[in-house]
Amino acid sequence: MGIAQTGCWGCFDEFNRISIEVLSVISTQYKTILDGIRQNLTSLNFMDEEIRLINTNGAFITMNPGYAGRTELPENLKALFRSVAMIVPDLRFICENMLMSEGFIKARPLAN
Repeated sequence: MGIAQTGCWGCFDEFNRISIEVLSVISTQYKTILDGIRQNLTSLNFMDEEIRLINTNGAFITMNPGYAGRTELPENLKALFRSVAMIVPDLRFICENMLMSEGFIKARPLAN
């Protein structure tokens, strides 16, 4: 509710460690907020209370799937967020490209 009223962004770390019951409630509440944004509302009825809605708000979640104690997100909650996969960057490759862009002829041995 605070994110919706202030227009700020929130990042919820390890989101899939929350119990399935709580995730279900969060899904319903966040969908209400997103529906209000899509309709360009300036206020909406949230949990039987009229609240101000500032449409610059956003919610982001992080998860580490596959670990013990992690919950699979319900499909209705997955639909509210975009998935982004993260990997460890290849620093040697990045350094090599940076050196080449600066004009180094033998960038690969320098990057190693």
